[in-house]
Amino acid sequence: MDLVDLRAPDLTWLVRTERVHRQLRPQLPPDYAQKMARVYAGGGRMLVAAEGDIVLGLAVWRSAENTFAGTYMYIDDLVTDETRRSGGVGRALLRGCEQIARALGCAELVLDSGTQRVDAHRFYFRERYGVHAFNFSKRL
Repeated sequence: MDLVDLRAPDLTWLVRTERVHRQLRPQLPPDYAQKMARVYAGGGRMLVAAEGDIVLGLAVWRSAENTFAGTYMYIDDLVTDETRRSGGVGRALLRGCEQIARALGCAELVLDSGTQRVDAHRFYFRERYGVHAFNFSKRL
């Protein structure tokens, strides 16, 4: 398995990642490439786990700075192809994100996980991530 660090949008990889990304985010609009171009324009980046041209999983991330954590990496999305779960892909993506975050001088790696995603929570706890805050939101 290789990790491909996509710091700029790459149409070839976007075509390959769309199917797996939609497993986590089925609500993504029909024009995935345009959506991801906007995500990249807003600071998003992507790390892809692949075997050749086959996408095993991906992480969409960004680096930011705030008053609480200082400089940190935020993972928007972390998804492993449903046929490859529990095979080390998620762990490899987290490790890859951690390496990138350290290289960027980040003090923390942060992500949110929906309250219904119990299996994902077990995975994050196993990877030594902790719950340090509640995330509140309001639809507008």
